[in-house]
Amino acid sequence: MAAPAASISRVPGHAPRSGHQPDWKRVAYLLHASRALDDIEESKLLPERKVLYQFSARGHDFAQILLGLNLTDSHDGVTVYYRSRPLMLALGVGLEDAAGGPLARAGSFSGGRDIGVVFNMPGNNGPTVLPACGGVGAQYTPAAGWAQAIRYRREQLGDAAYSRSIAVVLGGDASVATNGFWAALTMATTLQLPMLFYVEDNGFGISVASKLQTPGGNIAANLRSFAGLTILEGDGTDPGEAAELTERAVGLVREGRVPVLLRLTVPRLSGHSGQDTQAYKPPEVVALERARDPLGKLHRYLVPGVLTEAEWTRLAQQARDDVEAAIERALARPQPDARQLSRYVFSEVASDGTPEPQQQGGLIPEGHVFPPSSSVPRPEATRINMLTAIRRTLDVELASNPRMVVFGEDVGPKGGVHGATLGLQEKYGQERVFDTSLSEEGIIGRAVGMAVAGLLPVAEIQFRKYADPAAEQLNDCGTMRWRTHNRFAAPMVVRMPGGFFKCGDPWHSQTNEVAWVHGIGWHVAVPANAEDAVGLLRSALRGNDPTIFFEHRAMLDGAWARRPYPGDEYVIPFGQARTVRVGAELTVVTWGAMVERCEQAAASSGVDVEILDLRTLSPWDKPAVLASVEKTRRCVIVHEDNLTAGFGAEIAAVLAKDAFFNLDAPIERLTMPDIPSPHSPVLLEAAVPSVERIMRTIQQTASV
Repeated sequence: MAAPAASISRVPGHAPRSGHQPDWKRVAYLLHASRALDDIEESKLLPERKVLYQFSARGHDFAQILLGLNLTDSHDGVTVYYRSRPLMLALGVGLEDAAGGPLARAGSFSGGRDIGVVFNMPGNNGPTVLPACGGVGAQYTPAAGWAQAIRYRREQLGDAAYSRSIAVVLGGDASVATNGFWAALTMATTLQLPMLFYVEDNGFGISVASKLQTPGGNIAANLRSFAGLTILEGDGTDPGEAAELTERAVGLVREGRVPVLLRLTVPRLSGHSGQDTQAYKPPEVVALERARDPLGKLHRYLVPGVLTEAEWTRLAQQARDDVEAAIERALARPQPDARQLSRYVFSEVASDGTPEPQQQGGLIPEGHVFPPSSSVPRPEATRINMLTAIRRTLDVELASNPRMVVFGEDVGPKGGVHGATLGLQEKYGQERVFDTSLSEEGIIGRAVGMAVAGLLPVAEIQFRKYADPAAEQLNDCGTMRWRTHNRFAAPMVVRMPGGFFKCGDPWHSQTNEVAWVHGIGWHVAVPANAEDAVGLLRSALRGNDPTIFFEHRAMLDGAWARRPYPGDEYVIPFGQARTVRVGAELTVVTWGAMVERCEQAAASSGVDVEILDLRTLSPWDKPAVLASVEKTRRCVIVHEDNLTAGFGAEIAAVLAKDAFFNLDAPIERLTMPDIPSPHSPVLLEAAVPSVERIMRTIQQTASV
C-alpha cells in the first residue's frame, strides 16, 4: 500500500531527529572540493577555453552530497542532469575524473564525446549512474524503468540482492513541466515503484521563473492530492533539515518500496551556465540567494562543535589543494584519439573474433547465454501469416529467456491492437507481458532503464506515427553506446507497425522508416513475409543493439506474406538481402510491402528483372546491391516512404558513386510523393507505388 501524502515542518538549525548523523567531515570536504572545481573552471579554465561548457553546482551542491552519501545499495540506480557533479563526488567519482570530463580528455566518462557535465558511472559494486542526456526531463522515465527492473529482478528472477535497491532521479524545478516527469510520475505511482523524485528547486529554469513551470511555483504543493505518492519538502541549505529530509526520503523508498517526491529549495549561486550573467535577476534576489549559501550555513552548523575553526580551514585548504592537483593530472591526460571517432556506434567484435561488450546494459555483460541459433530454416508444412509468426517467435523467446519482458499500450488481455501478443499475458503473467499508460515517452524511457538494468525490453509502439513523442528517448538510446565510449548500451527491440492497410491516413499509415536509419545506433528491420519476420525478430531479440522491428500492416495477414514457420532456432543475420527473383536486365531494390508488388510487376513486365529485398535497412546489404547492379547495369528503387530524403536516396547515392561506370541508364526511384498517406482508397492507390506503375517504370528503364 502507498504511504499517505506527507509534509514535514521546517526545523532550521537543528540536527536530524533520527540517531544517525552524516559524516559531517566528509560532507564538508566534498562541498569544498565541489566549490573548488566550480571556482577554477569559472575563473580560469572557462576563460582559457580549456572548458567549453561549464555548469556550476554552487548552491545545489550541499544537498546533493547528502543524497549521494545515502545511496549505499549496490543496485541503486540514479539518473542525473547537468548540475549533478556534487552527487557524483559523493558516489565515489574521483576528483581527476570529475575534472577530466569537462576538459574533454581521454579516459573520462565519455572520452570527450559528450559535454563534460553529462555523467555516467557503471555500477561496479555500487550505485549505477545511468548515462545522462542533454535534454531536460529525459532522465525521469529511465529511472522509472530501473525501478521496475528492481522489482522484476527481485520478484521474478528471485534475486534477493535487489530487496532494498531504489531508483533515484534528480531534476530541477523547470524539469517538472516536461512530458518525462509526468510519464515517470504516472508509472511510479500506478505501479508503486521504489523511486525517489529528487527536485532541486532554485526558482529559475535558466531565466524563466518557476511559477511558469508549475502553478504557484511549487510542484510539491500541486501534487498533494496525487494518489500513491509521499511528498516531503524543505530547505536544502539548512544542514539539519536537509540531512533529516534526505535520510527520511531515501528510507521511505528503501523500506516501504513506494515512490516519494522530495522537493528541496536551493539557491543557484551562479548563472545557468558559464556564459549566463544572470542579468534577469533583480539585485535583491541575488542578495537573498547569497544569504542562503549552504557553505556558510554548514560552517555555522559545524563550527564550533563538530569541527574547530582551524580544522575547517585545514579541510577547506586540503580540498582546494587536492582539486588543483587533480586538474593538473587531468590536463596531462591525452586528447581523445580522433582515429577512434567512429567506434562504438554499434556493438563490436575484436579482430580475433571475441566480443567487446559494453560494461553495463543488456544481457551480455552479465553472462547470459542464448539458445543455439541457425541460419538454416526447418520449415513446417503449414503456412502461417506474419502476425502468427511474430507471436510465435515472441512466445518461444519468452519461454527461453526469463529476462525478456513485453509491454506497450493494449498488449495485455487485448493482445495488441493488431493481435501480435494475444494470449502471451495469460501464459507468462502480468509482470512479463503488461499494459502501459498511454505515453510513448514513458514506454521507451522505461525500456531504456530496464535495458541498462540487465533486462531485455520488447516495447510496442502501436503505429509508426505514435513514436514521435518518444523520439528523444529513441535517439538518446541509440547514441548511448557511442557517447559513453562503450561503457553503457541499452539493447532492446521496439516493435513498430505502420504502412497502409486497405486504406491509409496521416496517423496510422506512415512508414518513414528512414528516420530510424538516420537515428544513430539503431538497427532497422523491415520483413516482407512470415519467414523473414521470424528470423529477423529472433536475431534482434538475441542481439546486443537496439532494434526497430517494423511490422507492415498490409503484410500481417496478407496471403502473399504467408510462409511455413522456419523453426525455433532460425535467425537471419542483419545486413543480408534476399534475392527474390534472379534476373540479368535490371535490378529492383525494395523492402516491406513493396516486395510483393515488385514481384508481381516484374512477372508482367517482359523484362528479366532481379529483385532484392533488403530486409534490413540498418545495416543494409551494399555488396549485394552493387553486385546485382554491376550485373544488370540498371536499377529501380521502390519504397513506400516519401521521395525526398527517403532511404532510396541513400541507395541511389551509393550507386552513383560506386557503380557509376556500370550503369547504362539513370537510377530510378519510385515512391510515395511528398505527402502524408491519404485515407481514401482511391487517393491511396494513386499515392503508393502500384503494380502497374512499377511495371511501367521497369519497362521504361530497361528500354533506355
